[in-house]
Amino acid sequence: MLAFLLGVVIIVIGLAVSIGLHEIGHLVPAKLFGVKVTQYMIGFGPTIWSRRKGETEYGLKAIPLGGYISMIGMFPPAKGERVHADSTGFFRGLVQDARDSSTESITPGDEHRAFYLLPVWKRIIVMFGGPFMNLLLAVVLFGVLLMGFGVSQASTTVGSVSACALPATSERQTCEPGDPAAPGAAAGIEPGDRIVSVAGEPIESWNESTAIIRDHPAKPVAFVVERDGETIELEVTPMLSERFVIDEKGQVVTDASGEPLAESAGFVGISAAAETVQQPVTAVLPAVGENVAGVAGIILNLPQRIIDVANAAFGPEERDPNGPMSVVGVGRLAGEIATIDEIPIASKAATMVGILGSLNIALFVFNLIPLLPLDGGHIAGALWEGIRRGFAKLFRRPDPGPVDLAKLMPVTLAVVVVFGAMSALLIYADIVKPVQLF
Repeated sequence: MLAFLLGVVIIVIGLAVSIGLHEIGHLVPAKLFGVKVTQYMIGFGPTIWSRRKGETEYGLKAIPLGGYISMIGMFPPAKGERVHADSTGFFRGLVQDARDSSTESITPGDEHRAFYLLPVWKRIIVMFGGPFMNLLLAVVLFGVLLMGFGVSQASTTVGSVSACALPATSERQTCEPGDPAAPGAAAGIEPGDRIVSVAGEPIESWNESTAIIRDHPAKPVAFVVERDGETIELEVTPMLSERFVIDEKGQVVTDASGEPLAESAGFVGISAAAETVQQPVTAVLPAVGENVAGVAGIILNLPQRIIDVANAAFGPEERDPNGPMSVVGVGRLAGEIATIDEIPIASKAATMVGILGSLNIALFVFNLIPLLPLDGGHIAGALWEGIRRGFAKLFRRPDPGPVDLAKLMPVTLAVVVVFGAMSALLIYADIVKPVQLF
């Protein structure tokens, strides 16, 4: 139980630090550009600690699931006569309330320090600063993971040797009397043997040996292995068998319906032992890019993913381990990993670093969705203002002024409600039907 709680606490603290750095990414450029920032808060709900330094109150709130900074003058004043909110309906009331709150945040003498008065490029920098900090933190964490801990990958050492030969498409995976002996076992290959060469070709990676074996069914192949410091020559005749098609990344290839593809190929019946290999610095950015693409793919297919989560939460289906999870689910996974005695401490630490790196990637991508109240919504509004002003200048028309994002408050409310409902569903699913590790 203590190990489980430790895993959860590590993730909670890591998430709080990530959120804190995200808000610093907004805070620093805002102050550099002269915007008055009245609050810097980590979390939501009741304030449990705060301290004022200069014109900014810094504090922690009870629910560490987000954060914010308060900048004065987020929205421009309405053009023309002020409309009374109570006489124009609910949605117009939302718009006017947003304008009023923005106006009231501007204290006398600070009118020139309103956020909406910043040039477009400065507003983009302020709003992009938060997601950028998450991206930067993700790069650091993946650097620690790949360059420090390393990545588990197939070595050129034999990890296991099958006693019998069964096709990959067989529903039975245990040997029975009468099953043909696997060529590797028949030839005398043993676990722990390091493959030196196959068919006269030096072997630098496990995939190289696999490719040669697949291309030589029913043909004697010379194997040279190193065993206990001695070089041993063996002759192995791969048998023709049904094997799953594997891509360059070692993943099983599937058809349009999601079924694994099989092919006839040479089979020996040996598998590789895993080894942890530290990666070069050049591997970090591609790994981050792959994670960004993966999270973006999940978000693009979010409606269907949420439907799948709902079907699993309220039905017999199992959760997709690659689907969306709430912070509750992530914390639970971290806690379960921390309790597994078979996993070395170094591997547990690497897993925690990887989880925090992935969380920061998720924060980076999610916050760039071009919808208010997310950072991406403010960035999109600033870009639209820049385009509109650019066209006005090009065609020598009057400056249209700042874009009034307050008009989008009804859409903002809808986004908050939808995201809130999805979060509630994910939390419920992570409690009643959590993602299983094994």
